Amino acid sequence: MPESPSPTHGFPGRLFVFEGLDGSGKSTQAALLGKWLQSRDYRVFFTEWNSSDLVSGVIRRGKKKGLLTPTTFSLLHAVDFADRFERTILPPLRAGYLVVCDRYAYTAFVRDAARGCDPSWVRTIYSFAPRPDRIFYFRVPVQVTLKRKLASRSKINYYEAGMDMGLSDDLQESYVRFQSRLRAEYERLAASDRFTVIDSTRPVEAIQSDLRANLKPLLDGFPTGARLLHDG
Repeated sequence: MPESPSPTHGFPGRLFVFEGLDGSGKSTQAALLGKWLQSRDYRVFFTEWNSSDLVSGVIRRGKKKGLLTPTTFSLLHAVDFADRFERTILPPLRAGYLVVCDRYAYTAFVRDAARGCDPSWVRTIYSFAPRPDRIFYFRVPVQVTLKRKLASRSKINYYEAGMDMGLSDDLQESYVRFQSRLRAEYERLAASDRFTVIDSTRPVEAIQSDLRANLKPLLDGFPTGARLLHDG
């Protein structure tokens, strides 16, 4: 049976987006959902917020030398996302896949606004990106993400901590301040863009169960034919 076009973006596939702070658990949940959908015989494509070959080298060198202003940062990541969207997200959407996306354009909206860019300007740059069928926002206190970072012994990234913004000379203090800005932006978008808000302080199993239940109306009658693809 042929797929019906999505009423949100008009393509045969479906686009499920996972957003939230680093350490919110969204990546774990996105990966689990992708595997579960595959186990149900759906055609699934899983994609993450990774730099494309087109601009990854430029972004890496710019970060290393501290040459990226907020505007330059924004434009480079917009080019990066546009390349990834055209090459890796749009084709499976057109082919009728369920696309599970760990971060989408909303990540740019949040990060760029937190660095002082005009939100409406950023929106215009990403106007090519269609609205997903579901946008899951994983709400979590900033201090919880910091504790998770420290517990995992994962190094806090210079830009992740917003050290380029001069918020504090202390890495952890800068992290808390910058991530609090990001969280405020996410909370603003949660209302304006009708995010499905997930309390990510709960157990992994409970969250995954809620995600599956939430997506059930979009999956009923959707064609199957299992194959899991990954952009990595």
